[in-house]
Amino acid sequence: MTISSRRLAWGLAVLAVVLMLSSSALTIVSDSGGGFGTVFIWAIALVSSAVGALIASRQPDNAIGWILLAAGVAAGLGELAHSFAEYWLAGKGGPEALGKAAALYASLSWMPFILLPVTFLLLLFPDGRLLSPKWRWIAWCAALGIGGSFIAQALIPGKIEDFPQLMNPIGIDHPLRDLFEGLSALAVVIGVLGSSAALILRFRRSRGDQRQQMKWLALAGAVAAVTLIVAVSVYDVVGANAANGAIMLSVLGLPAATGIAILRYRLYDIDVVINRTLVYGALTATLAAVSVGSVLILQLALSGLTHDSGLAVAVSTLAVAWLFRPARGRIQAVVDRRFYRRKYDAARTVESFGARLRDEVSLDTLSAELRTVVLDTVQPAHVSLWLRGGVQ
Repeated sequence: MTISSRRLAWGLAVLAVVLMLSSSALTIVSDSGGGFGTVFIWAIALVSSAVGALIASRQPDNAIGWILLAAGVAAGLGELAHSFAEYWLAGKGGPEALGKAAALYASLSWMPFILLPVTFLLLLFPDGRLLSPKWRWIAWCAALGIGGSFIAQALIPGKIEDFPQLMNPIGIDHPLRDLFEGLSALAVVIGVLGSSAALILRFRRSRGDQRQQMKWLALAGAVAAVTLIVAVSVYDVVGANAANGAIMLSVLGLPAATGIAILRYRLYDIDVVINRTLVYGALTATLAAVSVGSVLILQLALSGLTHDSGLAVAVSTLAVAWLFRPARGRIQAVVDRRFYRRKYDAARTVESFGARLRDEVSLDTLSAELRTVVLDTVQPAHVSLWLRGGVQ
C-alpha cells in the first residue's frame, strides 16, 4: 500500500462529496428544488465513495475499491451536471454550449453509477479478479455495452429526455444508430446476467467465513440485476419516478452489502480499522457533547457567583477526562455487540468460564467446560486436553 494510492482513494471520496455539495449549492441558487432521485443519488455517492475509499486505501490492487469510488464520483458528477443545467435554464448565467452539454450528460449520467456496480462489482467481488479467464468475454460485453449504450443514447435525435425544452445538439437520425443501440443494450444484458452468474457461482463454491462475506452481496446483486432488467422493461408503464427509484434503491444495496461484509465478517481484514473508527468517532462526539453541555449548564449555575467562564471550562475538562475510560469501554462494548458479535460472544464465554473456575473443584467438570470454551471461542477442528497421567 503506497501513500499515493491512499491519498488518491480518499481524494476521490472527497471529490464525490464536493460534487454533491456543489450540486446542492446550485440547486439552492437556481431555486429548482432538486429532482426526485436526489436523496438516492446522495446515498449512492456517499456510501459508494466511503466504502470504496476504505477498500482502495488498504488494498490498492483490488479493483473493487476503485469501482465503488468511480460510481461515487460519477453519481456526484451527474447530479452536478443536472443542477448546472437547471441553473442555466433559470437564466442565472453560464455558456449555452456548457448548459446544453450538462443537460445531455445529466440525462445519461445514471449509466456509470448504475451499470458499473451491477456488472463489474458483481463480476470481480471479492478479490478484484475474474473467476477464471473464461469470464473475460462477460467483462468485455459489460464494458462495450456500457460504453456503446452511452454513445448511442447520446446521439438520439429530438428532445433531451430530462430536459424536454432542449433539443439534442448532437442527435443523429440514422438506422445504424438504432442497430448500434440495440447491440449495446444486448451486451449490457449479457454483462449484467453473466456478472450475476459469476457471483452466484463464487458464492456456491465458497465455504466458512468467505461464504458469510459473500452472502450479502450475492443477495443484493441478484436483487439489483433483476430490478434493473425489470424496471427498464416496464419503464414506460410504471413511470420514470417509480422505475428510477427502484433501480437506485437496489443499486444502493451493493455498496451497503459490501460494508456489511466488512463490518460483520472481516472482509479484506480491515475490520480493526472500522472498529477503531466507529469507537473513537462515537467517543469524540459523546465527549464533545458532554463538554459543551456541561460548560453551558455550569455557566448558568455559576452565573450568580462568577462571570468568568474559566471555572466552568475547568470543571468540564475534568469531567471529560474522568468519563474517557468508562465511555470508551461502553462504546467499545456496544460496537462489538452490534458489529463484531463473534468476538463479543467469545469474550463473554471466557469471562463466564473464569467466574466458574473460581468455584469449581471437580477436575472432570473443569476439563469438559474448558473443552467447550475452546470449541466456542477458537473453533478448532479437534481439541485434546493433556493432564499429568494421560490424555482425556
